[in-house]
Amino acid sequence: MAQWTVSGRFLARRNDWQKFTKTCDAASAAQAREWILSEIGGCHHVRRSLIRLDSVAEAAA
Repeated sequence: MAQWTVSGRFLARRNDWQKFTKTCDAASAAQAREWILSEIGGCHHVRRSLIRLDSVAEAAA
């Protein structure tokens, strides 16, 4: 499986957008995007509509 680096931001508090960069193993960019939305939503209790993904790129080996 390829490693993907996903960066973006999510609404942590009122008018406070927290930046993040995470790396995950996934077969495609769509699966990496889905995993990140699930991870951020589950850990920080943020709705998917409040998560903004800026980039999804395959990590260099």
